[in-house]
Amino acid sequence: MRTARTFIDKVFLVIKGLGMGAANKVPGVSGGVVAFVAGFYEEFIYSLQKLNGTAVKLLVNGRFKSFYQYINGQFLVLLFFGMIVSYFSVSQLLDYLIRHYELYVWSVFFGMMIGSIYYISKDFKYWNRGTFLGLTFGVIVGIAISFLDPAKENDNLWFVFFCGMISVSGMTLPGFSGSFILILLGNYVLLLVDSVNALYDTIFDVFGGNFDFLNEPERVRMLKVLAVFTLGSVAGLVTFSHILNYVLKYFRNLTLSLLLGFIIGSLGVLWPWKDTIYVTDESGTILMDSTGNKIIQNYERFMPGLTESTFWAVIYIIIGILIVLILELYGQKTLKRRV
Repeated sequence: MRTARTFIDKVFLVIKGLGMGAANKVPGVSGGVVAFVAGFYEEFIYSLQKLNGTAVKLLVNGRFKSFYQYINGQFLVLLFFGMIVSYFSVSQLLDYLIRHYELYVWSVFFGMMIGSIYYISKDFKYWNRGTFLGLTFGVIVGIAISFLDPAKENDNLWFVFFCGMISVSGMTLPGFSGSFILILLGNYVLLLVDSVNALYDTIFDVFGGNFDFLNEPERVRMLKVLAVFTLGSVAGLVTFSHILNYVLKYFRNLTLSLLLGFIIGSLGVLWPWKDTIYVTDESGTILMDSTGNKIIQNYERFMPGLTESTFWAVIYIIIGILIVLILELYGQKTLKRRV
C-alpha cells in the first residue's frame, strides 16, 4: 500500500511539472503560482538553493548518490521531467486551445488566479503595517508591469544574460510571467523564437553531418545568444532560489504578502477580455514562432458586453476557481496521509 502511494505521489509530481511547464509557456501566466497552489513552492525553492558549493564538491568528488540526495534529486528530476514533457505535449495542446478558444482559455486562467488568491490569503493571519505595505507594493508592481509598453530588441550579450536571469522569475516568483517579462524587454522573439529555431536547424545539420553552419555568421550569432541566455537562466534560477529561501526563512510573512500582491497585480495581464497585438515585420505580416503560433507583442483590454460569449467566459472563470479548490483539497488529503 505504501509503495502504491509513493508511486502515486511521484506521478502527481510529474503532473505538477506538466502544469508548471504549460504555465511558463504562456505570456501572463506564472509557473510559480502552480507551485504555490499545489503546495510544493517552498520545497521547490529549498531544493534549488541546494545547488551550491557543497553540491559541486560532491559532484566533483564522484559522490553522485550523496549529491542526488543532497539536492533532493528525486523531487527536482520528476518536476523538471514534467516540465520538459509539457513543452512537447501539454503546452502544444494549450497553444491550440489559445488559437481557437482564446477568451475561454484566458477565463480559466483568470479564475485559477482568483482561486489562488483565495488559497494563499485564507490562512494568512499575520496582517500588520509591514505586510499590508508588502501587499500594496506587490499589487502596484504587478499592475505596472501589466501595462508597460515593450522595449526594442537588444542582442547585447550582457543584456541577454540579464534576460535569462529574469526569464526564470515565473518559476520562482508567483505572479511574475517570465515570457511576458521577455516581451516587455523586447527580446521574446530573439530568445524564444529566432535562437531556438537556430538551435533546431543546427541539431538537424549536425545529425545530417553538415557543419557548414559554422561559416554562417548569423547562425553562429544566434547560437551564441542562446548559450548566454541559457547560462543567465541557470544563474537566475539558482540566485533567485537562494534569495527567496533566505527571505522566506527570516521574513516569511512579509514575503508571502508581497507574493500575494504580485499575484493580485498580475490579474491585469490575465484579464480575459482583451485584443491581442501581434509582432509584425516591415510589411505588416504577423510573425510566427517555431510551432506556428502568432507572436504576441502586448494586449489592449476592454470591458465585456452582455453576450453569450461573456456568459460562457464567466462559467469558465468559475471552472478555473474550482480547479484550484480541487488542488487544495488534494493537497490537504496528501498532507494528512503523510502525517
